[in-house]
Amino acid sequence: MDYLDQLEAEAIAILREVAGQFEKPALLFSGGKDSITLVRLAEKAFRPGKFPFPLVHVDTGHNFPEVIEFRDQLVQKLGEKLIIGHVQDAIDSGRAIEQKGKNASRNALQTVSLLEVIEKNQFDACIGGARRDEEKARAKERIFSVRDEFGQWDPKRQRPELWNTFNGKIHKGENVRVFPISNWTELDVWNYIKRENIEIPSIYYSHHREVIERNGVWMAAHEFLNMDADDKIYTKSVRFRTVGDMTCTAAVESEKTEIDDIILEISQSKISERGARMDDKVSEAAMEDRKKGGYF
Repeated sequence: MDYLDQLEAEAIAILREVAGQFEKPALLFSGGKDSITLVRLAEKAFRPGKFPFPLVHVDTGHNFPEVIEFRDQLVQKLGEKLIIGHVQDAIDSGRAIEQKGKNASRNALQTVSLLEVIEKNQFDACIGGARRDEEKARAKERIFSVRDEFGQWDPKRQRPELWNTFNGKIHKGENVRVFPISNWTELDVWNYIKRENIEIPSIYYSHHREVIERNGVWMAAHEFLNMDADDKIYTKSVRFRTVGDMTCTAAVESEKTEIDDIILEISQSKISERGARMDDKVSEAAMEDRKKGGYF
């Protein structure tokens, strides 16, 4: 059994563990490469039957159009249920407050909509595509990550995970975030996508796009980005390493349109995968702070 087979087997076992331990699980689906990989793993875990959970997407209203189009096509192809939480609904009702200023983003507001979807549907487990190599807060989070009745994560209240033993017992109102590909790296995901011939959104591959330079990174120029009069628009050959809200996800300059070239580019990169995420630059503990508040 090679390394990818081992990672695949572990992830499939975790998905089946979720199906066995929880009454109402869900798979958090962003339309990004990691959640798409989870979908393929779920197919291997549960086909020819239906998934024992729906897909859940929190739509900020500021998502990349290519990703939303891909999401809808994939869900139709899968024939699985998709539940969408809309950040705009939370803003309209006053449950979330739109940020102001040059670097305003709806990324953090996803937490409000996510927790509402969890409460409304009484989900007791939410499967996500977070990986430990992405960011230091995710590096110390367990595969079965318990959230309290408010959806909050306490890093000091984590359970031991010995070998392949996972404890999913929770009190009423709590939920568990489950990360089956925690032990994968960015390169593992790309190598798996290559091996399995998995389709992913076109923005992961090099394309020409209008961008502006902000805080040393290239941001896509679009209607949701608060631009100054002195912001200069360039047309660059870029691609995206992560998928998030358009207002916080920066591109990297790249000419790579083939998966083998992208794998080589990643292996030689000196910038981390989330190095182009503006939401992680708010503070040193930005991701951990968001997780403590209920974020993915």
